[in-house]
Amino acid sequence: MTTSFDWSLPRGTPIRGKWKQGTYRVERPLGEGANGKVFLVERQRYYYALKIGADAVDLQSEVNVLQSIAKQKQKQGSKSGAFLVDVDDYQAADGKDYPFYVMRYIKGMTLGEYLQRQGKEWFPVVGFHLLNKLAELHEAGWAFGDLKVENVIVADFGRPELVDYGGATAFGKGVRQFTEIYDRGYWNAGSRTANAGYDLFSFAVLCLQLHEGRRLAQLSAGLLPQTRTQEELAKLAATSPQLKPMSGWLRKAFYGEFGNAREAAAAWQQWMHRPSRERSGPGAPAPRWMKGLFAASAVVLATTVYWLLRSGL
Repeated sequence: MTTSFDWSLPRGTPIRGKWKQGTYRVERPLGEGANGKVFLVERQRYYYALKIGADAVDLQSEVNVLQSIAKQKQKQGSKSGAFLVDVDDYQAADGKDYPFYVMRYIKGMTLGEYLQRQGKEWFPVVGFHLLNKLAELHEAGWAFGDLKVENVIVADFGRPELVDYGGATAFGKGVRQFTEIYDRGYWNAGSRTANAGYDLFSFAVLCLQLHEGRRLAQLSAGLLPQTRTQEELAKLAATSPQLKPMSGWLRKAFYGEFGNAREAAAAWQQWMHRPSRERSGPGAPAPRWMKGLFAASAVVLATTVYWLLRSGL
């Protein structure tokens, strides 16, 4: 991307929308994608994530995805806050206009960092919520495309959010952006046509990346392009002590046997609710994510009881 625009945008730089006049103050960079840079910005004491780029068409495609998700949530009666906050152009010092859009800021850490800090036993609940996030996107007619560890941010109690929608692609079209090792085509397991199966395949590879990253890299490097298959991935899952309990689910995802992400999430939930000895082996203690969810539920219950008693006084 060749441009005279200064992408550094130091702290305190004001970004003022040309058309809607919204002004945001840059705090720090959050990340960089193929088609733009994301900054943490502040406006009226609220923090947001602002993505700015040089290609209006590329950014508009991401805006279309976020707007489609919002409409889908409205149809379903969801009361969650809008993810997309603002869309405008920024007239920079070089006199050129650069498109930007503003999203809710998700305070959390990458999926890999979250599991490293909280423990990999939290992955079942994070994975379940992530599958439902994918289902929302699919029901709006889009595949995420570039699903990978770095593009998942996790907040408290294992609640994930997808970030960087640069690879999001309308169903039926060729995936816009992807990372090879997560790509169905790279493993000769299907086409790069955007559909639910494409994302579910990437999700299954993500499971391998998190639990068997070194072996996955060795497998990829040791195979010729024509010998890469989903069967090799399924074998890796089946021989992994951590992934063996879910290897049946992973095999179905590798072979495209789930009808959609909701069906995949339901099957994942069934696996989660099996007795702990079936998930982790005999005598395994209750995982910390289960204890954490129980603690959170207890706090919510106690708060509810308090306010009910207070209102009755």
